Amino acid sequence: MKSDWLGKNGIAWLLFLLTTLLPEGGLAWSEHPLISHPVISSLAEVRDAKMVSAESLEAFLSAEGKRLEKILAEEETWARTNLAWYPPLPDSLTFRAEGGPDDLRRRFCHAIRVNPAVKFPLYLQLIPGEEQAGKPLLLPAAISFLRDTSDWDSTTFVGLKAGAMVRPLDVAVSATDEPDLLGLDIGLFTDNNTDFGKTYGFGRQPFGNPNLEYGSQAPFHMGFYHESPIIFYFAGFLKKTYPEYRIRLYKRLAQFAFESGHPYWGWRFTGMGLHYLADLAQPYHARALPGVSAPYAIWINTLDMLGIGGPKADAVQLVSNRHTALEKFVQIILQRAYRQEETGHPILAALRSADAAPPYGDAVPRQVVAKQASERAEETDRILEECMPRQFVSDTAFEIGTSPERRQIVERMMAEKGRTAIDRQILWVRELLLPFASNAKSYVRAIINNPIRPVRP
Repeated sequence: MKSDWLGKNGIAWLLFLLTTLLPEGGLAWSEHPLISHPVISSLAEVRDAKMVSAESLEAFLSAEGKRLEKILAEEETWARTNLAWYPPLPDSLTFRAEGGPDDLRRRFCHAIRVNPAVKFPLYLQLIPGEEQAGKPLLLPAAISFLRDTSDWDSTTFVGLKAGAMVRPLDVAVSATDEPDLLGLDIGLFTDNNTDFGKTYGFGRQPFGNPNLEYGSQAPFHMGFYHESPIIFYFAGFLKKTYPEYRIRLYKRLAQFAFESGHPYWGWRFTGMGLHYLADLAQPYHARALPGVSAPYAIWINTLDMLGIGGPKADAVQLVSNRHTALEKFVQIILQRAYRQEETGHPILAALRSADAAPPYGDAVPRQVVAKQASERAEETDRILEECMPRQFVSDTAFEIGTSPERRQIVERMMAEKGRTAIDRQILWVRELLLPFASNAKSYVRAIINNPIRPVRP
């Protein structure tokens, strides 16, 4: 039996660490199209696919509502059977096609348990340097309800009209950012101060900071499947993560959309699912405390309980800063590669040329992508410490997440560590992303080669 110190206080220290480790954005990769475009565009069956007609979500739901009832019911059964920590969908939220057309989208959002404020607008998110081709520019505020859209300050969005013909590649790539940009997973827990969070059945937020705008999405974008036994002993709540649920759900919705004659939504759901697969390739989303061993974490918490709080505060700050530094480095490096048309950039070239993994299965997110990211977490932390500017990753008095200096991370690396450090960091990022690239290609092929035959009502 756990002592009170090992039980309540042990959980308290880990919960505190996890709550404060997440940077405000809580993102794995800023601007997902930067990494998804070379992966998806390398698939001839996507790149060369016929253009599709943009379609509102309401039109899709209205046309296929009855059959969608059965697909979602099957998915609910699968999740209850296969995901140990899955909280069942309350019966009152089960999708029903009957009802007024005005709240059809809301009923769908409730059934798949995403934020009902999401409008699912018709738009495209362009990669840097891509021409808008006469389409109207949109501000992030026209697409997202988020208060802070600063991660997309330099991103170009264009609007679409229903019926507009668009390339499947563009639809899928744009959708890979939607879980972050649209805020699909924000406010879903009972302590998130939302009406829907109180009814969705997920309970209290297991980790992450519920008071931060992005903080509440953490359990859907992180998968701590491979922690040490001592971490799980103290903090079983770390098992309450849901990326597998999202990846499988959007895969099935995509297959159904293709087979039922709605290819626009087939490609869009495909992109949404790829977002979570990419998140699991980020070591700071697959391990709770990279660079902080469990014994050391317990020791610094003991000191904190004795009134010596400095060591724990320092550990929290360093892990948070390194998470953000990796995210910002990848975003800036790839933005510049696109704008300068560096088609041979090591990361972009590797993502394009990665061989597809064996046929995709539901165990891949946990047992392949997240496992490899977890195994590389300590090395990732060490390389960041050695290659990044000291202030960004080793100064406990510095907060990179709110500092304008983060936008000059590459220049600061060059000045302090030289080109060799930049190149080394690029090559390591390439290695981190390869499991995503290979398995993403298999995920896409599993969708387009195995559509679900619609169940007739």
